[in-house]
Amino acid sequence: MAADKGKPFTFSLPVSVVVLAIAYIYVSTVFVFIDRWLGLFSSPGIMNALVFTALSAVCSITYRAAITTDPGRVPATYIPDVEDAESPIHEIKRKGGDLRYCQKCSHYKPPRAHHCRVCKRCVLRMDHHCFWINNCVGHANYKVFFNFVLYSVISCIYSLVVSGLLLVPLSITLCILFGWHIYLVLHNKTTIEYHEGVRALWLAEKGGSIYKHPYDLGPYENLTSVLGPNILTWLWPSANHIGSGLRYSTIYDLPKGSTSK
Repeated sequence: MAADKGKPFTFSLPVSVVVLAIAYIYVSTVFVFIDRWLGLFSSPGIMNALVFTALSAVCSITYRAAITTDPGRVPATYIPDVEDAESPIHEIKRKGGDLRYCQKCSHYKPPRAHHCRVCKRCVLRMDHHCFWINNCVGHANYKVFFNFVLYSVISCIYSLVVSGLLLVPLSITLCILFGWHIYLVLHNKTTIEYHEGVRALWLAEKGGSIYKHPYDLGPYENLTSVLGPNILTWLWPSANHIGSGLRYSTIYDLPKGSTSK
């Protein structure tokens, strides 16, 4: 079952702040700094204005997609099949060892799904709830969120070159955020799984065993699982490759003797 394509729009102050910030940065960059330093109607001015307009447009499109795309709902009929040979891993509760069941939603949770207290429902492959997009970041909208952060970094750095020190704090913040999500993508982790993995690693070392993140298939496989198998579409905010979100490949799917690198 595919994730819902969209979610109803509701007013959000943080989203309004981001929209106003994008508009302010665009207007000030094009009509103040480019016009002042290059001349808006000169050849360099027109070229820079067109490039920044394209960056701003893509940034706005990906931001809207991150806001309106439903991150992924757990089907009401979902029940984990413990005898399914094609599903080598079933996540269990930390206490009791039972299959993960959400008491608030009254249904089982697939691997990597978590309940969001803000959205009041379980979200497939939940990374975190982002109030800047008034939405959860999860299975169906992680790529467009990643693309938005990428294009925001590029736009801010481009504007920073033109406008000087005005965007230094924002550029640094976005670069840190983008670097963090590059790390997560390369290791096929969500933010939630990273924090859970820290504890799992500590418990494994305490017990004399080795902990490996089960979804880490190697950098290239991890990249393609999030951004898609075609490298030419990595920078385009499409998500036709994501599947149902109810099952993900794990290191247990790898042929015996092979290891992720």
